[in-house]
Amino acid sequence: MKETVRLTTAQALVRWMIAQRSELLDGTEVPLFAGVFGIFGHGNVLGLGTALYDVRDALPTWRGQNEQGMALAAVAYARATDRRQVMAATSSVGPGALNMVTAAGVAHANRLPVLLLPGDTFTRRAADPVLQQVEHFGDPTISVNDAFRPVSRYFDRITCPEQLLSTLPQVARVLTDPADAGPVVLALPQDVQAEEYDFPTRMFETRLHRVARLRPDREALASAAAVLKSAQRPLLVLGGGVRYSGAAREATAFAETHGVPVVETAAGRTLVPHDHALYGGALGVIGSTGANNLAGDADVVLAVGTRLQDFTTSSWTGFRPDVRIITVNTASYDAVKHATEAIVGDARETLVELSAAVSDWIAPSAWAARTVEEKTAWDAHVDRLRTDGGPDGALTYAQVVGMVNDVSGPDDYVLTASGGMPGELHGGWRTGKVAPGATSGATMDLEYGFSCMGYEVVAPWGAAMARSQTHPGGVVTALFGDGSYLMLNSELYSAAFSGHPYVAVLCDNGGYAVIHRLQTNQGAQGFNNMLTDARGPDTTVRADFASHARALGCTVEDVPEGAGINDLLAAYQRARSAAAHTRRPAVVVCRTHPTTWTEAGAWWETGVPKSLSGHDPYRQSKAHQLRWP
Repeated sequence: MKETVRLTTAQALVRWMIAQRSELLDGTEVPLFAGVFGIFGHGNVLGLGTALYDVRDALPTWRGQNEQGMALAAVAYARATDRRQVMAATSSVGPGALNMVTAAGVAHANRLPVLLLPGDTFTRRAADPVLQQVEHFGDPTISVNDAFRPVSRYFDRITCPEQLLSTLPQVARVLTDPADAGPVVLALPQDVQAEEYDFPTRMFETRLHRVARLRPDREALASAAAVLKSAQRPLLVLGGGVRYSGAAREATAFAETHGVPVVETAAGRTLVPHDHALYGGALGVIGSTGANNLAGDADVVLAVGTRLQDFTTSSWTGFRPDVRIITVNTASYDAVKHATEAIVGDARETLVELSAAVSDWIAPSAWAARTVEEKTAWDAHVDRLRTDGGPDGALTYAQVVGMVNDVSGPDDYVLTASGGMPGELHGGWRTGKVAPGATSGATMDLEYGFSCMGYEVVAPWGAAMARSQTHPGGVVTALFGDGSYLMLNSELYSAAFSGHPYVAVLCDNGGYAVIHRLQTNQGAQGFNNMLTDARGPDTTVRADFASHARALGCTVEDVPEGAGINDLLAAYQRARSAAAHTRRPAVVVCRTHPTTWTEAGAWWETGVPKSLSGHDPYRQSKAHQLRWP
């Protein structure tokens, strides 16, 4: 057998990608790299583009319209596969590359794996400066791709072919490591892409990547067990790490065995059925009042697979000053935050071992009964919001979410990001039964780690790709506002062109309504958020969203202003049928009331000028810092 094979750098990279395999949570073996999103241009069309053409059947390339959009779709693909599969995205030098930096930030904040392959300038500098090159007067080695460094888990610039031998194992490690998972960026100078080298054939042997399950340290486990057994009002908080570990079943079993109420973060949403007796709801600023009340009274919090960001902790005002927090996380960086009782380990294995360590300990039954009371009260509140609607009978976000919730089944998937919709979805969604054969069981992608406007418009393309393999009968539904649609809508055409159907519900409320709410609720004047308070010669100009979406190849249901919830329901059901029949996205356009929201009443730290609040914001922040555990 020949020990080496002569390939270009680009050919070697894509051949290596094809050889990588991954194991899903259910044990199924699949390609680690499911495909590539690509926009070709100066810097990648000949080197990487030619290599991708040669393997187009084994590693499909999907054409995008905007580099940020296709990279965000790749991020959504990773979440939809519970981080078990990865999409790559490639761009030209310069503006194409910089367009993907935002997507790298989304992936980094949410701990999601994606491989970004931006073109780069010539290493040999024979042509200098080249088209799209940004020149740094004091350092000729810098290109725009260096902008990726702060938002990359792993960054490398390949300046000669043989560097792939050392860097590609690190690429695979980061993309599949439960603690380090995140965006990998390989900057590819266009001359190096086409340079040849004799690569060892063993580099292209099939390799199966199984996600390691780190067991907890015995002493850390014993210490945490002692703290937990002292609790009178314990609370179990489930984050995204529980989803990616496939530990929903073990988390529920822990709660049931020890009588511990359980709540979910935005990243851990839909892991526990809503009707479970110990389920307390969605935690945090955009969560539910019931879950926040439980958190506020808990004396011990067991936080599993969460990085405890400010929207989860209500800027660290959501817990008692004397609360004791036990964290379970694969990343020690997250586990040790805020001087917690830290356990570094896999969520599934740690929950099993911690349950054994606390033995027959059971929390007081009155505390579990409190969970039912809190959830019942919140459910009644949401029911009223779904029934009453907005002023003059206008549709509200709560009604839109409730309608989609009622129609959706265990194979369906819902997603959103940014603006007001995350609060409606996180706080108001009621998780039903888990689909047979489900892996993590999660049926929601709520991107609130980075709160990236536009993600929710393009993410359903990636999610629909992924879910079509595992839940072919299910429907992906995206919920978003007019602001997000106007920001990043071009990939609706990509999804229509490529034949990946989903339903998008576009709620037109006339501007950036949730930021208007933040602005005016703090005493400021409404300014530059709603179309009615933005500067312009004619603020009555409105976008025709239905015509625009139709022009991008989508089927459209335009619900007229003044229509009721039954009209919206009929339109949504027609859209689901149309998406399945046409294999294209179906867009439902409706008008929603701009100031009617589902609110949990939690605190969120924001910078408020003294002229508006009458207090010194620095002193207020210091006061909250003193309350941190």
